[in-house]
Amino acid sequence: MASGNTNLETATALDTAALVRSGKISAMEACEAAIERIEAKNGPLNAVVVKDYDRARTAAKAIDESRTADDARPLLGVPMTVKEANDVAGLPTTWGFEMFANFQPQEDAPPIARLKAAGAVILGKTNVPVALVDWQSVNPVYGRTVNPYDHSRTPGGSSGGSAAALAAGMVPLEFGSDIGGSIRFPANFCGVWGHKPTYGIVPLKGHNPPGTDGVDAPLAVVGPMARSAADLSAALDVVAGPLNEGWKLDLPVARHQTLKDFSVLVLGADDLPPVDEEVSAPIEALAGELEKLGVQVHRKMPGLPDFASVHQDYMRLLMTVTTRGTPDAQPMDAHTYLSLLDAQLNLQRQWASIFRDIDVVLSPTFSTAAFPHIDEPDWGKRTLNVNGQAEPYASQLMWAGLATYPGLPSTAVPLARTSEGLPTGMQVVGNLHEDRTTLAFAEMLQDEGLSA
Repeated sequence: MASGNTNLETATALDTAALVRSGKISAMEACEAAIERIEAKNGPLNAVVVKDYDRARTAAKAIDESRTADDARPLLGVPMTVKEANDVAGLPTTWGFEMFANFQPQEDAPPIARLKAAGAVILGKTNVPVALVDWQSVNPVYGRTVNPYDHSRTPGGSSGGSAAALAAGMVPLEFGSDIGGSIRFPANFCGVWGHKPTYGIVPLKGHNPPGTDGVDAPLAVVGPMARSAADLSAALDVVAGPLNEGWKLDLPVARHQTLKDFSVLVLGADDLPPVDEEVSAPIEALAGELEKLGVQVHRKMPGLPDFASVHQDYMRLLMTVTTRGTPDAQPMDAHTYLSLLDAQLNLQRQWASIFRDIDVVLSPTFSTAAFPHIDEPDWGKRTLNVNGQAEPYASQLMWAGLATYPGLPSTAVPLARTSEGLPTGMQVVGNLHEDRTTLAFAEMLQDEGLSA
């Protein structure tokens, strides 16, 4: 629910929309305030890399001229930015590739069009890594984005500019994408909220490498990022749904309305990457608080997937998607690909069985807080410091794949700060199409003061 905050720098998207709807502020005032914040804050962070202020002002003016007291547009007058990889008509979509620096699509991606129709005012675009394939956000077109909490560290990737813009207070709402943690990891590093939707419920059209079109990429999703859980739900309601008239999306309601009715599994480190104590401790502390509230907290459960085997399947499918079109790619044959889809279906069935006994899974989003910038191009040579030990950089894809390979919804929740003042959090994973359950659980945590 909206908090009623009238300070536009910290107000949520729903707060801002309520202020505009009531006439307490105009959409133009909200727009100009956001522009001022971007201009004041963006310089050292380099989060907002494409600015579209003139058209934003035109859109805000149109909202003010058409607004009514009972205006149903849920994001009425909300200023926001979107990840650079999402097509916005007339703005560049480069994916960080220098060769596409001047490529400008002439049509909005469907989710962007839906956000505009819901009253959102698009101020520009935020930074990404080249090809969206890193947990840092640096490229030859726009340069490097840094973490607002520590400029020597990454804001995450590939939606790193998105998370940095939110964390710095430039905008209350963002729109990112995720195939290897690209919404959840930046949310974790910057202390904001993000939602990886169930695969397929939000159209991927208009989120393609520059100048390409085709079928939706397996595993990939687009979804909202925000400074509150309620904003994630509101934005998902706006962007989710099919492109075609022949069917409609009807997500089930949240399983429970109060925290005490939930049953949760806190995922341990068995067969999963080691987790830094400053990441695991807040999750354990939360589990203890939940138990005090009457939540059933499980730490073991029969029938869990063989995470190491699942990860191998996820990586094979992920690499097939992310290397498509590259000259040195070595794609698998069609029968192997179909076998991976069979394994994916079996995994979905396995999770569905587990979710008969629990409502959500809580796990680390990433094994560490935001790490220092790494310039080494070879992932095989990169490491992360976890409890003083060097761990392989790519090991973190296991945390992404927990939800990504079976296509499950996952909500990134900020929890705490490390001894160095860096944000850290967790992900809340639910059963297929039960986005409203993970989002409701996250919102209840925020309402109870159990999140950061």
